[in-house]
Amino acid sequence: MANIKEIEALTNAFGPSGFEEEVICEVKNWCQGLDVKNDAMYNVYATMKNRKEGRPVIMLDAHLDECGFMVQSILENGLLSILMLGGFHLTSLPAHSVIVRTRSGEKHRGITTSKPVHFLTPAQRNDNSLDIEDILVDVGASSREEAMEVYGIRPGDPIMPDVNFEYHEANGIMYGKAFDNRLGCVSIIETMQALKDEADRLAVDVVGAFAAQEEVGTRGATVTAQQVQPDLAIVFEGSPADDFYYRPGLAQCSMKGGVQIRHMDNSYISNVEFIRLAQEVGDRCGIKYQDAVRRGGSTNAGKISLTGKAVPVLVLGIPSRYVHSHYNFCAAEDVDATVRMAVEVIRALDQERIARILRKDMI
Repeated sequence: MANIKEIEALTNAFGPSGFEEEVICEVKNWCQGLDVKNDAMYNVYATMKNRKEGRPVIMLDAHLDECGFMVQSILENGLLSILMLGGFHLTSLPAHSVIVRTRSGEKHRGITTSKPVHFLTPAQRNDNSLDIEDILVDVGASSREEAMEVYGIRPGDPIMPDVNFEYHEANGIMYGKAFDNRLGCVSIIETMQALKDEADRLAVDVVGAFAAQEEVGTRGATVTAQQVQPDLAIVFEGSPADDFYYRPGLAQCSMKGGVQIRHMDNSYISNVEFIRLAQEVGDRCGIKYQDAVRRGGSTNAGKISLTGKAVPVLVLGIPSRYVHSHYNFCAAEDVDATVRMAVEVIRALDQERIARILRKDMI
């Protein structure tokens, strides 16, 4: 069963791209029994204490950061001009609550501005176009001086959506922010916790790599892949649910449809043998899964797969509604299916299967 308290702690944590400190602390809190360290970029590495040298390395990847904003400037009236950290759609931004964190760590609630309908001209009412320059943040200040001296806000301060996690036990549905990709972080932790007592019996050495700054160009994974130098990788992602947009037969990321096995997106083409193993495991173990061929989107797999002599990557997605917006829904059973799939795939790896995935039997 998904650890709801763990998910709550990780999703509530403040962590826009480049400002992942709170998320790092929560990861450490839940990685009991594992060795954890971070680098200068805020990437986090988790390893098992009873590692065996010389085995192939499988890296478990998920990104720590969430879509957010940065204060670009402070206007004379105290409103904050902002830049996006990550890919929001502009029409989803006005009239929402946000949290601004100052360099001292103090947090202030703000509201993304929207002009009341009373003040709109007929032409403005019919025009739904927006630029990020049109969206400001109001923290309640009335002047630049007040915003800076009383609130302590400066250009460069980060901002995140203001949403608190909730779990509806009767239907198994979770509500909150940053399911892309704190659910992936949870999946790394739970997979490693499930395997740590049998680490010496596995055919691979399992390393968790929590990457920073994915939402601004998959930057962290460039570093983690270089540091870990994996032979194989599993990427966990909070994948955008599509069951409200496509009819059955076309939808490939339905909530309560199980773990998504991604065959392709804009960043990579999957390893056929790795996909086949996941499907076999799902069928044998009764793990609900859904296959996905994506026309768009990308994950850290794009960077990881191009590391060294090429790294076969299996991308496992947790269907999450309304990702890259303030509010998300997901099903606890899909988190469970994702973790179980990763655990059983790793257990199923042996020398022969690894050789086939690495395509050592071709020539």
